[in-house]
Amino acid sequence: MRAAETAHDAARERAAADERARLGAVARQLASSFGDAAHPRRRLAQTLIELEPLGWAVLADRRWPGSLTANIDLVLVGPGGVLIVDAKEWREVRVEKDSVYRGTLDVTDEIARFADLVYRVQGLLAEVGVAPGEVAGIVAFPGTAAPDARIFGLRLVGEAAAVADIAGRGRRLDPRRIGAIRTEIERILPPAATTGPLAVVVPGPDTPAPVLDDVELAEVASIEVAEIERALQRAAATEAVEGWMTSLHPDQARLARRSFSGPARVRGAAGTGKTAVALHRAAYLARTTADRVLVTSYVRTLPRVLSGMMQQLAPDVADRIEFTSVHALARRILAERRGEQDIDPRQADDVFRELWVRLGADTPLVTIDPAHQYWLEELHHVIKGRGLTRFEEYEDLPRTGRRRPLNRDQRAAMWRLYVAYEQELRRRGILDYDDIVLEAEASLLAEPLERYDAVIVDEAQDLSCAALRMLHLLVGDRPDGLLLVADGRQSIYPGGWTLAEAGISIAGRGAVLTTNYRTTAEIADFAAAILHGDTALDLEGAPDDAASSSLRHGPEPVRRTFESRALHDASFLEHVRGIIAAGGRLGDIGVLALSNLVAQEAAAALEEAGIRTVELERYDGTPVDAVKVGTIKRAKGLEFTDVLVVRTPLHLVQPIVGDIDPGIIERRDLQRRELYVAMTRAREHVWVGVA
Repeated sequence: MRAAETAHDAARERAAADERARLGAVARQLASSFGDAAHPRRRLAQTLIELEPLGWAVLADRRWPGSLTANIDLVLVGPGGVLIVDAKEWREVRVEKDSVYRGTLDVTDEIARFADLVYRVQGLLAEVGVAPGEVAGIVAFPGTAAPDARIFGLRLVGEAAAVADIAGRGRRLDPRRIGAIRTEIERILPPAATTGPLAVVVPGPDTPAPVLDDVELAEVASIEVAEIERALQRAAATEAVEGWMTSLHPDQARLARRSFSGPARVRGAAGTGKTAVALHRAAYLARTTADRVLVTSYVRTLPRVLSGMMQQLAPDVADRIEFTSVHALARRILAERRGEQDIDPRQADDVFRELWVRLGADTPLVTIDPAHQYWLEELHHVIKGRGLTRFEEYEDLPRTGRRRPLNRDQRAAMWRLYVAYEQELRRRGILDYDDIVLEAEASLLAEPLERYDAVIVDEAQDLSCAALRMLHLLVGDRPDGLLLVADGRQSIYPGGWTLAEAGISIAGRGAVLTTNYRTTAEIADFAAAILHGDTALDLEGAPDDAASSSLRHGPEPVRRTFESRALHDASFLEHVRGIIAAGGRLGDIGVLALSNLVAQEAAAALEEAGIRTVELERYDGTPVDAVKVGTIKRAKGLEFTDVLVVRTPLHLVQPIVGDIDPGIIERRDLQRRELYVAMTRAREHVWVGVA
């Protein structure tokens, strides 16, 4: 026993000697960089050295790119990314609106120059695959009271807050990436003097521990390693789902900053980061080549969510990026030029329903489908969605995505129904949503709008052909003007079109994302199985078969079938309670349904059980302590830790048996794509309730 204790004591003494050697080497290197031990920048560096055992490298006194005289105080490379730190020995610092003052002196320009440096380093590192979001700038004020503010994408903080900010960035990079990035930084940001990274010195077993005076040891680190580790753990435990949604993986950095000579397209399966790329590209264009960037989508609520996320991602350029839905944009264009338009889609649908009751029974269409809904979709998505004005255009149209073939007589009957609908709308003086888009397109053709330098379209597969033409008119074929982000497997509306129909060419300007960063392999496989036999098409009319591979594994998704809605609802509430009991955050849970009615009933059940909810209709992209509830359509582009798909109809999860009408197959395929969308919103867990 005594021998074991002696060995243990010897090991502890060697570890202490190793640590003293490391601290001594660090102190000497800091002295060579900053001289005086009382130097505030040296004190800050000594504090940050305590991040080294956690995988960080601290590089001091680096040269600005392209400058022989300007220096960067500190660069840190570690699990949380790349941090460029400028230490300021300023007193009485304050931030007012978009200006920084040192006492009465306006020092905004100096802070802006540092922001430009950070942005330049982001660009240089992007060339080697480092995502811009992994490179951040901090202006630290050691030894003085300091503001806690953000300006020009930088954080201005005191010494302690700077360390907490760095420690709280979580784990974004693996050790292999850290080493490669550090090597690249050594190249683009060389030492101003002969110093280098503040390396850890590990002596051999026979190396005597150096004798260090008390001053050297007292100089090193004012924050314990354990406290920084606790900060890392707190960050991992408190990071909300909104942070993941704006995170860009290094592999996507080049794409976000890639230059295109004309209209371009990015496609990829759910979870491959298309929306993140779109957001980062919008910020990049706003900073570099564009005065005004438009980000738009068919989904009405998504632009509001993306706008909220941009405020977190790039507050310095958020005011130069406009987020709006396609129909809201069209309506505004017309309002500015003609005054407000009377849009009444519900009354317009009533008009078609009345016409169908009065005329449908006497047409050959009733033998295909006696319900008016199929033909209303034909009108909106096939005829008006393309802006067809002559029967000859409709007579031989391929009707991409519609499974029921129509002969000439049936098409002629549908066209007569369409003409009657248009005449009745004009008689009543109302417009439907298609009219707004078509009239905005006609207005832009007559009088171009010189407002936007770039347009980014998320969920482009859901647009009508006319809406895409309208957006194209805003920027034309200019370089980096139009970017379409799409996934054919997430197309949930009937009918279809191709880029050729819209008069848009993306030849040589397409990119495919193939790595699934969001969902586990188990969730991806579970969701893909629901699309078995579906032949989704991409924007060019070819099968959308872009493969993706998931980086993570997790628990198997759960699908449960219930004999009644009461049993289903009790189980779904129990499942939500279980997530919360296990430490899950309310705001990271998504409860999704195929219809508004089911979503509303699910929200009511949660509220009655004492669980706070927020409707996706009202969600604006900022973190919220409430379960997010809404239709699957409203969840497009979003992410959750846990997704519960409630009251799923049984026929959607059963195989089709026998000879089934093509129209039924078409409807089932669209709804199954919605289920696919819902399931692939989840990062960790999926629960599907069938009732």
